[in-house]
Amino acid sequence: MKNFIIALLLLVNTAVFAQNSSAENTPEQMVKDFFEAFHRQDTLTLSEIAYPGAKMESVSKDADGNTKLSSNGYSEFLKSIASIPAEASFEEKLLGFRVEKNGLLATVTTPYSFYYNGNFSHCGVNSFQLVNFNGAWKIVHLIDTRTKEGCD
Repeated sequence: MKNFIIALLLLVNTAVFAQNSSAENTPEQMVKDFFEAFHRQDTLTLSEIAYPGAKMESVSKDADGNTKLSSNGYSEFLKSIASIPAEASFEEKLLGFRVEKNGLLATVTTPYSFYYNGNFSHCGVNSFQLVNFNGAWKIVHLIDTRTKEGCD
């Protein structure tokens, strides 16, 4: 009987751990982890969250009102995060999540407002593309919009 109880406890403990692990490895959680690491300037975690060679792009309007698309590799993003001065504060406030998952591919969309040193800077929408590699979601592409207009 004692062995049965021990085996039952181990089984329940393993099942709970497995549920927690799979719940943590969702596209939405990966995006949340991205922003937690981003705010901590944790480039190691940021690099683990993304697939090697991930792409980053931003869409904005220039001074003449023309649409501008800028592209960077993820490694340039990591360098820019590491170069933010320690005395600077920044926060990207996420205003929601929309998750679309189809097999090995997921899109997570998050509207946001960005603040630098406590002052509003811009707003927009992030669109993360994630791929499930052998049970682990990784960011492969991030594109965002940046504007100062229509930010409520």
